[in-house]
Amino acid sequence: MDPPQGDARDAILDAAEGLLGRFGYSKTTVEEIAREAGIGKGTIYLHFDSKKEVALATVDRLVRRVVGRLEEIAGAERPAVERLREMLVARVVLRLRGVRHYAGRIDELLRAIRPELLARRARHFEREARVLRTVLDEGVERGELRVDDAAAVAAAMVAATNSLLPYDLSVEQLHRQKPIERQAERIADLLLRGIEA
Repeated sequence: MDPPQGDARDAILDAAEGLLGRFGYSKTTVEEIAREAGIGKGTIYLHFDSKKEVALATVDRLVRRVVGRLEEIAGAERPAVERLREMLVARVVLRLRGVRHYAGRIDELLRAIRPELLARRARHFEREARVLRTVLDEGVERGELRVDDAAAVAAAMVAATNSLLPYDLSVEQLHRQKPIERQAERIADLLLRGIEA
């Protein structure tokens, strides 16, 4: 018996992540994803049009987790600078952790889904910028930050840390995540120094 709808989708994505990490995009089939998830192949097609859509959905799910964590940090009762720093580092670190099991297979996956991923990335980054903007606006309101255009600053913060995301890193860099985390911290410190009141 197939799991309930929400559970089936998560089972599909869990199975896909594991298989894509172990075998890569080209060697992973819809049949293998179904077998790994413990469901029928037809159930996958109830949720996704293709293997590519499954792979893209794994990225979307990771981004939802990132945005959820950013919202959690944004809602904390701490100074805006502290929250923004943690948010900027978290958006990098959570993605790195989310793809660590892909090992040397990430380049192939990203090549396979690149055009569709680029379109989605813009939406993903806008969502993250909106969460950053709420903290920037709050920081200005409290007199903690000097920001003329919170939307532009939030977009710049996202752009400044994007170079540290898995999409832009080599496989070797993905295996050495601690230096990337330290780099994210340095970038966050530089950005925040410029807007602190």
